[in-house]
Amino acid sequence: MQSAKAAGLSIVALGNHGFSSNREDVTLSRYILAQSPAERPCICYLPQAGGEDYFFITRFYHHFVELKARPTHLSLFQPHTADIADFLLAQDILYVGGGNTKSMLALWREWGVDQILRQAWERGIVLAGASAGAICWFEQGHTDSIPGRLSALDCLGFLPGSCSPHYDCQAERRANYQRLIANSEIASGYAIDDYAGLHFMGAELCSVVASRPNANAYQVGRSSDGARENVLMADMIEEDHV
Repeated sequence: MQSAKAAGLSIVALGNHGFSSNREDVTLSRYILAQSPAERPCICYLPQAGGEDYFFITRFYHHFVELKARPTHLSLFQPHTADIADFLLAQDILYVGGGNTKSMLALWREWGVDQILRQAWERGIVLAGASAGAICWFEQGHTDSIPGRLSALDCLGFLPGSCSPHYDCQAERRANYQRLIANSEIASGYAIDDYAGLHFMGAELCSVVASRPNANAYQVGRSSDGARENVLMADMIEEDHV
């Protein structure tokens, strides 16, 4: 899989990804870093979906320092600057973590982060993330933000259609997503297994990648008898491609 680092307008949406030393996590992290032309990319963590949990912020720093990047983060509960736009637009990569997408988007809209992220994308800053950090870029996300149910959520709309993460690890998610699509309660879109990812250039899907065997993505759309699912076979990320 070739890097798209020079093309700009890059979004890497992952079904799941952690900040561990496991090969699967490290491989995906290296793939994200490889999309920036910087030798040591500045990668900024937006941890709002996870409530800005200190544990995950600390793990993010440790993880990306080990990978020779320059990590930082943006807090909206204890902001370190009044000029959020200037800070975010100075980064090479903006990484959005998992958690409650609905609460994250509400907070972003209050602070104007949603508009800043669009500026960043249009300037060629790489956007990436997993779970909430994957679905947020689409017109709609398939989310468990409201306890007890999976539902459709209007998101940023940088990418067309909808997105559902964790497609292979949550038993009810596949059937629920297909039902919502069949009933026109959510737009047709993409589903992503854990440790697989969709790489978009602009609004066009340019590659499907994975760091774990048998992890794939899917196109899911309405059909005459409900919903149809087409497998998008992922290319395993090799070390010499990142």
